[in-house]
Amino acid sequence: MIVPMVVAKKDDYIKIFLIATLFSAAGGLFGYFLGSFFLEASMYVIEIYNYEEKVYALQDKLSTRGGGIFWLGVLFIAGFTPLPFKVFTITSGVIGFNLLIFFLICLLSRGLRFFIVAYFSYKFGHKFGKLLEKKGVFLFSVIGLAIVTIAVFIYFLIK
Repeated sequence: MIVPMVVAKKDDYIKIFLIATLFSAAGGLFGYFLGSFFLEASMYVIEIYNYEEKVYALQDKLSTRGGGIFWLGVLFIAGFTPLPFKVFTITSGVIGFNLLIFFLICLLSRGLRFFIVAYFSYKFGHKFGKLLEKKGVFLFSVIGLAIVTIAVFIYFLIK
């Protein structure tokens, strides 16, 4: 939706990116609270995507050393790439992940993705939209993985 909106109102690309980011992060919070307070309904959504076993395995992984860092990377990739982000937001609530960190990762990952789409739509218009249709999943997956890899490298370099 961002591409046609920016193409229609080029000068509002920052506003469009900010609105998309804020409402996406708010939707992430909604998913988090669904996972926290409505476990049965949440598991129904997670089962639709066949992720229920992975959620249970994740709870065990988070209790180990480095589990939180692992989930930060997963959340970033989920928010930045075309993965079903709602499953990861609900899962964050189910596993009781830190709410503030969760929200910041939502803002960062979704905001970065939406800014890239809005900015390049502003610069290149429908040509960028066509590129997204053909190679968007691949491009955002590669960029997201590269960002997480660099962040992990920096984390271990500092540590």
